[in-house]
Amino acid sequence: MLAYRLLTAEDTSAFCHKVTEALSKGWVLHGSPAYAADPASGVMRCAQAVVKEMDDVTYRPELKLGSL
Repeated sequence: MLAYRLLTAEDTSAFCHKVTEALSKGWVLHGSPAYAADPASGVMRCAQAVVKEMDDVTYRPELKLGSL
């Protein structure tokens, strides 16, 4: 199974830590990061897609991708 996650957060060091944590757990960057203004909150937001190949997991909707 190829698992997919889209990590998002405000443009702070916390976002970089979120991505770094995913990479340390075996997730791989997928595509380029995105950066956009959030008019509702007035802050910039970042997004980065990550994927992870997992042979021992079968997809099901209740799967908690962040715990993989």
